[in-house]
Amino acid sequence: MTDDADRTRMAQVVAGLGEGVILIEPNHTLSYANKAALAMHGVADLEDLGVTAAEYRANFVLRYRNHHEVGPLQPPIERVLAGEAFRDAVVEVRHARGRDGIWMHRIRGLVTTDAAGTPTGLALVMQDVSDRYEAEKRFESMFRANPAPAVVCRLSDLRYVKVNQGFADLTGYTRAQVLGRTFTEIDLLGQGEHRAAAIANLHAGTTIRQREACLSVPSDGEKYVIVAGHPIEMPGGEPCMLFTFADLEDRRRAEAELRLSEERFAKAFALSPIPTALLSSDADVPTSVNDAFAAAFGDAANIASVPWAEEAERTRFRRELQRYGRVRAFEGRLRTRQGDVLDCLVSAEQVVVNGAAGLLCAVQDITARKRTETELISAIEAVMADASWFSRGVIEKLALLRNPPRPGAPPSFSGKLTARESDMLEGICRGATDAEIGAALGLSLSTVRNHVASLYRKIGVRRRSAAVVWGRERGIGSSRPTDPAGSAKLGRKH
Repeated sequence: MTDDADRTRMAQVVAGLGEGVILIEPNHTLSYANKAALAMHGVADLEDLGVTAAEYRANFVLRYRNHHEVGPLQPPIERVLAGEAFRDAVVEVRHARGRDGIWMHRIRGLVTTDAAGTPTGLALVMQDVSDRYEAEKRFESMFRANPAPAVVCRLSDLRYVKVNQGFADLTGYTRAQVLGRTFTEIDLLGQGEHRAAAIANLHAGTTIRQREACLSVPSDGEKYVIVAGHPIEMPGGEPCMLFTFADLEDRRRAEAELRLSEERFAKAFALSPIPTALLSSDADVPTSVNDAFAAAFGDAANIASVPWAEEAERTRFRRELQRYGRVRAFEGRLRTRQGDVLDCLVSAEQVVVNGAAGLLCAVQDITARKRTETELISAIEAVMADASWFSRGVIEKLALLRNPPRPGAPPSFSGKLTARESDMLEGICRGATDAEIGAALGLSLSTVRNHVASLYRKIGVRRRSAAVVWGRERGIGSSRPTDPAGSAKLGRKH
């Protein structure tokens, strides 16, 4: 087979390659370029590339993206003309005359020689890696802009190849302090649970599940973080591990404050002289009680529920709690551990303690106060049963003690009193007895009592003292008689 036939067959093979091929003669002329090589330079024929190596250099500007050590004055075509065979030189290619188009080429130089070692053929073989470098550029932009701390570690040698500003802010490392360092020099998995499994996943290039870790960093000495590793493939197919981090310092401070707050609550709860209990959310089962509550009603281990004296009070308490979400000064009766019944004011508020919802319930014993009130009311009733020798002012004060008016309460009476009922009310408010009212009006004692009973029903009271309060609230009996007999002057016209 002739040399021309071999050259033709070789040209057909090269033309079908996906890689770009430029053949260069030892005399520096460009003898051939396949369609892929022409497309990678944005030209249609060989003349647009340049007839010689010098013209090619004049038509295109090449800038190394790697192989920086060879310098800008040794482009790939010059290196292959010098007889250098090289691989994986990545260059940025653009038209020297400012035409649109920038490409990224991965180039290798081939040199063929004869038996004597004299170069017989030169070739540049190239791949268009523009898409890969564009993707890498986009990744780099997003990686740098991401506020979440992140580091990329190359798996082949466990060296850090990318660091964003979030990681620098989190740890205090500068990018220069991290880039190019190895995992053994800067440990990003730190101390913590499952460290050995995480390191095994790193070496295997598999996902490292998020875990808490303590890192040694220049900013604070120690930094508590959540770290996770995600296997990724960088543009160009380089297997890497993307480490992401979340700062735990704020959460740790909040947890410390919560622990301190709960300790304070526990001390105040235990030392309070007021019987206090933590109840289940249904306001029934005590889960914890203080010493005062245990002394009065029993400890939490010995009582199955709040010891209400009556089930109806338990029901009313629950209903009020469901309606308002809390209870203030609920008046009820509780049974002590000795079986006695105490009058109490019970208050409850929803709380969360150690992550569990419940009710904080405080109990105030008002048994002594209620007994005093009852005794006072009995004494007032006994005194007012024969009030003829008391002044009207004393009668009114006793009546107010017996039935204190509610502030701002509107009058409940909306009807109209008869003339006789009005006479009865005026006499009662002036402190007159039924006999004195009857003598003043010329009525029998039984008639007076019938009118008084009718008055009570109409104004909604049951006792003389309550009638006095009702009348005084409406300005009845405002003048003071000079003597008990003065009450006899009322109602003479009737």
